[in-house]
Amino acid sequence: MPAEGRPTVRSRRLGAALKRYRQAAKFDQPQAAEALGVHPTRISRIESGHVKTRIAEIRVLLSAYGIDDAQVRVKLEDLAKQSKHRGWWLEHAEHLRADYLDHIALEDDATHIRVWAQALVPGLLQTPAYAESVITASPIYVAPERVGQTVKVREVRQAKIEEGGAAFTAIIWEPVIIHPLVRAEIHREQLARILEVGSRQNVTVQVLPLSAGALAGETSAFASFSFGAGPIVEAVTLENLRGTSILESPEDLAAYTLAFDHLRSAALAPDASAQLIQRALQRSKDDAS
Repeated sequence: MPAEGRPTVRSRRLGAALKRYRQAAKFDQPQAAEALGVHPTRISRIESGHVKTRIAEIRVLLSAYGIDDAQVRVKLEDLAKQSKHRGWWLEHAEHLRADYLDHIALEDDATHIRVWAQALVPGLLQTPAYAESVITASPIYVAPERVGQTVKVREVRQAKIEEGGAAFTAIIWEPVIIHPLVRAEIHREQLARILEVGSRQNVTVQVLPLSAGALAGETSAFASFSFGAGPIVEAVTLENLRGTSILESPEDLAAYTLAFDHLRSAALAPDASAQLIQRALQRSKDDAS
């Protein structure tokens, strides 16, 4: 557990999963506590992620809830083991917001990452120069001496995608591609980077065209994460001026899954998206010559 008992993303995910299985089995917390031989407050703290959950406790609870699926049991046991491990991002904890560290932890565990980018190129696709430009332009002040470190963290995050550690799908609104928000040479480098990463087997880049109309304005930027073999959304993050919010309720996950499906259906196919990006890159080169 982090300092002052703050739940980690992994401990919250584990607790939320155990809570879902308890409720599906129609157990209340006192009944779960009786099965485990503990006080009900222990169940409450397990489900909120405020305590480390022992493997033996997970096994007893899942058996009580009638969960015999070996994959489910292994997944939750692995999550309990991972929650004890120190992630690379904690080396930067002194300089980064706790909610941003939570976002990185979700990325690091994810098997599928989906991003809707309404205003900026997604962080997992940004070049160092583009990242520095948008960080320094942000209304959220970052001390000059920490800008480079923040850019470096963004680069390290990208290793997850570069090494094929997750399937990554990005839907980017057309104005992000055709209207530079940074210097022209940085924008050209960024477009080339999107084309290069987008050609990888585990990456899909689609552009939502202006012709999609009001759809782009209906949903603000978000990222969704899956942690199993299938692309079932298990967490969503939203960024705002106050930080990053993490959504995990079934209702929220269903809403953002549907929103992404609508965006993907309205977006250009990957090949057509690459052609649009290539044309924007060529126009920028022509303008510079």
